[in-house]
Amino acid sequence: MEMTTEQRIAEWMVNEIKFRGMLRQEEAIEHVRSHFGEEYVFVNENGNASLSKEVKKAFRKLHGGRVAWDRDGFFWGWT
Repeated sequence: MEMTTEQRIAEWMVNEIKFRGMLRQEEAIEHVRSHFGEEYVFVNENGNASLSKEVKKAFRKLHGGRVAWDRDGFFWGWT
């Protein structure tokens, strides 16, 4: 079965976090914009760039609780 673009983005994110220990939100947004397209990024109610809900859903499913979001630092880290 072919992977969706959202699944490919999620896989890239998990691999980055697994090997680097963390991934900053702004790095993820920039990578997704330049490699996958603007349609996977939106501006949230706080005026911040964020990943689409479908990307986040694929990401959560893929990491299965092994990644945590640091709300203060705006990054994901391996747990």
